[in-house]
Amino acid sequence: ECTQCFDFITKLPKYIFFIKIVQIGAKFMFVAGMFVSGCVTILFGLLDRAPDGPVFIGLCFLVRAMDAISFSAAVTASFSILAKAFPNNIATVMGSLEVFTGLGLVLGPPLGGFLYQSFGYEVPFIVLGCLVLILVPLNMYLLPKYGSKDSFWMLITLPKVVLLCFTIFSLSACLGFLDPTMSLFVSEKFKLPAGYVGLVFLGLALSYSLSSPLLGFLSDKMPHLRKWFLVFGGLLTALSFFLLGPAPVLHIESKLWMFVLMLVLTGFSLGMSAIPLFPEMLQCAYENGFEEGLSVLGLVSGLFSAMWSVGAFVGPTLGGFLNERLGFEWAAAIQGGWALLSGLAIGIFYILEASRRRRSNLQTTLGTNEERAHLLASET
Repeated sequence: ECTQCFDFITKLPKYIFFIKIVQIGAKFMFVAGMFVSGCVTILFGLLDRAPDGPVFIGLCFLVRAMDAISFSAAVTASFSILAKAFPNNIATVMGSLEVFTGLGLVLGPPLGGFLYQSFGYEVPFIVLGCLVLILVPLNMYLLPKYGSKDSFWMLITLPKVVLLCFTIFSLSACLGFLDPTMSLFVSEKFKLPAGYVGLVFLGLALSYSLSSPLLGFLSDKMPHLRKWFLVFGGLLTALSFFLLGPAPVLHIESKLWMFVLMLVLTGFSLGMSAIPLFPEMLQCAYENGFEEGLSVLGLVSGLFSAMWSVGAFVGPTLGGFLNERLGFEWAAAIQGGWALLSGLAIGIFYILEASRRRRSNLQTTLGTNEERAHLLASET
């Protein structure tokens, strides 16, 4: 829990970056973030050579903080660059890029483990850091400059944006809950060897990465589906977490095949909810008078990253506490309540929004008919 708290504190710069991105510049923020992240990743691999005691601990905290700040800068700027470069296909591109997120989740542990076993502690960090540094000049050459004023407070006071932020928080909290709890539950409940525990994670990572491109394509080509994705994605996530244990109230014996199946459903449902979020927030901003440009893109992308970081802190912290007190089965069911609340809340909002639009259209039609009747009466 202390680690999660520190991780949240080091991600607080996202709140600053998404407000200052217009002044700093998206390209510079992205490239600088990658450069610093690559350097400190290499330094992290060399920390085993530092003196033991307070010096080692202090350097660990310092390097971790610098890595979090640089990562926040790069991720926040990347969303802005993505939306600026592909304004009409944001969800499609985001969904396609999530394939590589899934690949990173799948390939990272085994490759890192192989390098660690073969060459020692330093090599995995040095290889990864050098790979990031190699990409820095490539991005400096390929990325164009995006030059660019909107109000942050106006954005976060929009009711729809508030609900979408809660959805982001709920998804991140649910996903973060699995990090410290799932491997312990699988190894203890199903008596799996350590090597097979990592394979269980593939159900979540593969289903998310493989479904994201299709969900992004549908979200862009048929924007009216986004509301359904958000509602049913939240409800499906809640259902999968309720059956992940499963919850003791169901009196269902936990089976490994069922656990993996629920992870697959979780990955798919998280994609349903996560992919439409960014374009929906942008559309809401544009509908409420925000001008298209880097300014609003920076606000939305930073707000997205900030809310995701809050969920990434609350999920493991609260989930770890519930797991210790109530067990994984109840903790997963309670954690799924975040997704249930977000799905119901956004569903109610869309129903009320559709009702308001129907009333507005009806009033417009009645007003037009009255004007026509008045004109006809005056002519006669």
